[in-house]
Amino acid sequence: MRISKGFIKSSLIYTVAGMLPMASAVILMPFYLRYLPGELYGVGMTCLAFSVLVQILASYSFDTSLYVTYHELKHDRARLGTYVSSAFIFMLLLGAVLTVFFALSGEFIFTYFIKGKELSFYPYGLISVGIGVFQAIFKVHSNLLQTREKSETYLWANVINFTIIAAASITGMVLFPNTLVGPLGGRLLAGGLMTLWVLFRVFRAYGWHVKSPWQQTSARFNALAFVYQVLQWVINYFDRLMIAAYFTFSMVATYDFAIKCLVPVELMLNGLNSTIGPKVVKRMNEQTVKTATQEINRYYYGLVSVVLLVLCLSIAFIPSILAPLVKKNSYASEALPYIPYIAVIFIFRAMRLYFVTPYTILKKMGTLTVINVFVSALKIGLMVVLISRWQLYGIVASAVLAYAVELVLLWYNLRHDYEMRFNAFKLFVAPLLMFAVIVISEPLLGIHYPLPVHLGYGILCTGLLYAAYRNEIKLIDPFKILK
Repeated sequence: MRISKGFIKSSLIYTVAGMLPMASAVILMPFYLRYLPGELYGVGMTCLAFSVLVQILASYSFDTSLYVTYHELKHDRARLGTYVSSAFIFMLLLGAVLTVFFALSGEFIFTYFIKGKELSFYPYGLISVGIGVFQAIFKVHSNLLQTREKSETYLWANVINFTIIAAASITGMVLFPNTLVGPLGGRLLAGGLMTLWVLFRVFRAYGWHVKSPWQQTSARFNALAFVYQVLQWVINYFDRLMIAAYFTFSMVATYDFAIKCLVPVELMLNGLNSTIGPKVVKRMNEQTVKTATQEINRYYYGLVSVVLLVLCLSIAFIPSILAPLVKKNSYASEALPYIPYIAVIFIFRAMRLYFVTPYTILKKMGTLTVINVFVSALKIGLMVVLISRWQLYGIVASAVLAYAVELVLLWYNLRHDYEMRFNAFKLFVAPLLMFAVIVISEPLLGIHYPLPVHLGYGILCTGLLYAAYRNEIKLIDPFKILK
């Protein structure tokens, strides 16, 4: 068995680059703990969740459609240039419209949905809108770089963005403690500077074309992908708003801190998906009849396996490492027991990626949108029912149940259009066994004997992966692993 040096290089680059946005959150965390009280930190994280929604609105799913359309048009330079340039001009205009809209209506929206809290839209909500608009343009350009397999440019763009965010945020928190000038202002500054760089590159490379981007691609595909992304925001971020509405911003801080403790898992998942995504899209576009090949399957087997290992390591060591550092901070110390429960959500997130990409290639965005409407409604309903009884554990339970239902629906609605031949043990059985062991063991033994139980998860995971890959391991020649 041999591994391409190019694949290893691009995997490392995309993983490292994908790490940087979240790494900034980790590097900034000590400063958050020192300069932001729990209530204010919760407000900041709520504003950033809102900025992600604005980012989705401003990008209008061009980050998704570029993956497909670029490969369709890459042999026609004129049509490709018109499409890319027009897409960025459209996003600029949409960003301006969103800024004006929220400047006029933001205060009403904030006070209507989060009642009885001291949360004003001005200035931090408006700053969040700017962050979202800038990040939309930067993200679409990043996806363009990934699609073109410009991994080194992608890396340096993210390094510079990360450096500006970290430096400006820390400076802001030191100069203006107990405010959100640093955390939000730093991101706004970085977003503005990187947006100028992106627009310079795009218009220099593709020209200035003020035309409808849908002259070159499907407007329906963009619209459905856009709805899908909004629904994904509901699935992944609406929980912060629910916690703020039902409880306090300090509890938002506890929940968000617990999620940030699992940044290594998130980084690995996103980095690997960024690496294999363009390769899978390329292989599928070359097929007349879309089917899961052995090569495509191996990408996702590897992704799931690595995520499981990193997840177990994070459960075992992160709470022990952080415990001495957060013992004087109530919202941070209260977050540690939630880590194993939140971690299992990543098991389902890793498995679902196997099904999502074929929907994009087959342009089954209508079906995917319907699935997400149902899953989003299900998750919100479960949160409403469970949050009052189990509080943050109810939020986690609703996420797990929603992802489980989504997996079944994704498979069921894809089975006639995409031939799926996969090793069930590698892709589903081993991950679900780990999920069951963690969920059962954690409340029974993990509370009383955390370290040995958490180390046991890692041992079990290693054993399951050895059982899954024992034949491949026998074929590995350590002296010829690279070609």
